[in-house]
Amino acid sequence: MLRISNHYVSRVVFLLLFVEVLILIGSAYAGAALRVYDGGQSAIPRFDNFLISALAFAAAIVFSMSALGMYQLNLSEGLRNPFFQKLLPSFAMGFCLLTLLFYVAPNLYFGRGIMLFVFLIGATGIFLARTIFFKTSEARILESRILFVGGGALANECRELAIRTHVYHKYDIAGFIAMPSEDSKVPKDALLEMRRDDSLLSLARRHDVEEIVVSVENRRGGAFPIKELLECKLHGVKVIDAATFFERETSQIRVDSLQPSWLVFGGGFDQSFSRIFVKRAFDLVCSAAILVVSLPVMFLTALAIWIEDRSPIFYEQERVGKNGDSFKVLKFRSMYNDAEKGGKPQWAAQNDPRVTRVGNIIRKCRIDELPQVFNVFKGEMSFVGPRPERPYFVEQLAEQVPYYNVRHSIKPGITGWAQVRYGYGASVDDAVQKLQYDLYYVKNNSLFLDLLILIDTLKVVMGSHGR
Repeated sequence: MLRISNHYVSRVVFLLLFVEVLILIGSAYAGAALRVYDGGQSAIPRFDNFLISALAFAAAIVFSMSALGMYQLNLSEGLRNPFFQKLLPSFAMGFCLLTLLFYVAPNLYFGRGIMLFVFLIGATGIFLARTIFFKTSEARILESRILFVGGGALANECRELAIRTHVYHKYDIAGFIAMPSEDSKVPKDALLEMRRDDSLLSLARRHDVEEIVVSVENRRGGAFPIKELLECKLHGVKVIDAATFFERETSQIRVDSLQPSWLVFGGGFDQSFSRIFVKRAFDLVCSAAILVVSLPVMFLTALAIWIEDRSPIFYEQERVGKNGDSFKVLKFRSMYNDAEKGGKPQWAAQNDPRVTRVGNIIRKCRIDELPQVFNVFKGEMSFVGPRPERPYFVEQLAEQVPYYNVRHSIKPGITGWAQVRYGYGASVDDAVQKLQYDLYYVKNNSLFLDLLILIDTLKVVMGSHGR
């Protein structure tokens, strides 16, 4: 795994992205060369201008492929329907983006005839690259050899993560070293026995281990091999704990097995002036762009709400923001006026009967959230962050869920890591799952992660499914 701005990215996915960018840039030059060879009259622009045009073409296609989830493919599906269903729409979306770009900057346009060749060569190159990628995804050279210290329930959960077959990062498990302080929960044939003259380092070297994952729930007592783990680390064997392993593999921070010291002494949680400044600029730029682009949609939505259920068009609701301060969030009304006539707040479910017909559409497309750009302009919210919850539920969840109030250390957002990865929550269990994504975002928030969430939000809005 690579770590970019504290966010874990698969080396395989990064390599695939890099190769496909090169293919798309190369297809631009190949298309231009074929057009000239074919006797086309269109003159190729100067090298510097054409390079910018080629980069713009690659960026538009990669952005479109990302928005349609083409870098979150299930490896077990291979080149089945999902790939073909997304390849052509992504190139169509890229064509629309390029058309808009060429309208704004006509000097980047490289000719209608060249465009045809470029798109054909680019699509063919992407298809061949994906074919090679899926054919080599089973190669053992891409697997990491790992050893688990521990054999209890926590170690077994780590094992289940490591043996997943549909993910990019695969592991070859060397085995488990059971601790006397816990009951064994892993397969017996996976347990390793250490000889008397064995050390953890010699065992790791004998099994060609690249990484050791410490998956012991209770580390107290003399049986925990802290000195041997230090020896392994000093001799080049990577050593991490279960919390870091879960964070890396699931993009979550587990709350049920989390040690407070891990949050205190671990990295992340950047609240520096530069991060706050960059995030505020990102919020304002994105919100302004969304407001301009969505004004026609917002007008039609307001009209549809009024026709179906009359006023009010907008709905204000008290939510908890940064540092636990309350504010009024602004949304398009998606429920009937008497949705909570009993006076007691209720969880919003995915197929909630209180939702109007128009509300059902705008909730699925996330249009009901658009007025919250005004909360962003006021500084009450960010464009990306944990979704703000109602005070009634915050009080309950803060009592039942450990570390729940950590999510209030930053501003809430219109969209967020939990929203693109998990969706609607309608229970305390759902709140726990979403909190684990929120904690990951609070710990690792950066401009890079915000951009990824923005792309994933487009994917959700356009009807694609997350992982």
